[in-house]
Amino acid sequence: MSMPSQQLGDQAKPPVRPRRSVAAMKEERAAFLFLTPWFAGLLLFLVIPLGYAVYISMTDRRLISGARTHFIGLDNYVYMFTKDGLFYHSLYITAKWLVLTTPLFLAAGLVISLFLNQKYFGMNVFRTILYIPAVVSGVAVAVLWLQLLNPEQGAVNYLLIKLGVDNPPFWLADPTWAMPAVILMQLWTVGGYAIIYLAGLQNIPPHLYEAASIDGARAWEKFRYITLPMLSPTIFFLALNAVIDALLFFGPLFVLTVGRGVGGLGGPENSLLFYMVYLYDVAFGGQGFMGYGTALAMILVIIGVVLVFILMKLERRFVFYESEQ
Repeated sequence: MSMPSQQLGDQAKPPVRPRRSVAAMKEERAAFLFLTPWFAGLLLFLVIPLGYAVYISMTDRRLISGARTHFIGLDNYVYMFTKDGLFYHSLYITAKWLVLTTPLFLAAGLVISLFLNQKYFGMNVFRTILYIPAVVSGVAVAVLWLQLLNPEQGAVNYLLIKLGVDNPPFWLADPTWAMPAVILMQLWTVGGYAIIYLAGLQNIPPHLYEAASIDGARAWEKFRYITLPMLSPTIFFLALNAVIDALLFFGPLFVLTVGRGVGGLGGPENSLLFYMVYLYDVAFGGQGFMGYGTALAMILVIIGVVLVFILMKLERRFVFYESEQ
């Protein structure tokens, strides 16, 4: 019979790891060999450019200038947070857009998808028509809505006058109505959300609804306890994309404001001075401060990473995956 000390000594010994076979080692080397192009691309197109961008953000580089570039450390960031009022204004406009549009677009897409999921005559044609605005170029959409929202000759104000509105809004020329005008324009492209929702709806097992009907569940209860939980991965995916799109929203704004007589870049009274619009104006517009513009871009990257991190944390609490059950 072994002594207690001997038993403790045996338990303290680390387990012997089995030696890998020659075939396994060759397979591992082959895997790394095939991954080499991906690692090279990651280094050349992400790590090095990102590091160089961090360096430029600490210089006074100009877009077009014969002056020598000087390293100024954190001066761009100090100026940004202490003296640049437009930096905070553009953050406010972008945050306002994100808070207003993300729930609206997600809800509108869900409502439309519930209708598209019905089996009516000609539904396939209607789905195609609804999705067309989502694949049309954002520039083309902006030009179209620029004509529709024309305060004097636009179809929207003409319709409002016919409905009895005496003083229709000036839309993009009015700082109060500029943001609602852009929201209305982007709401027209919500068909892309609806199609993705539709794919999620059609992947919900029908037997869940059949069992709920047998138990006497009403339509709202089926939606609350079956549809929403089963759609939560789709909602999370769309929410993640909506947040990123809100931070990077630029193209249609550029078309709607620059050279259109509605207040220039940023709209009337800077009511459409989104963060990306301000970044463009600083780095590539009339100012041409590449160093400062890159510093603004670095802050945007940090904001995006933080928001995505928060969403990923919330995923564990609110997103239901059928495979986990």
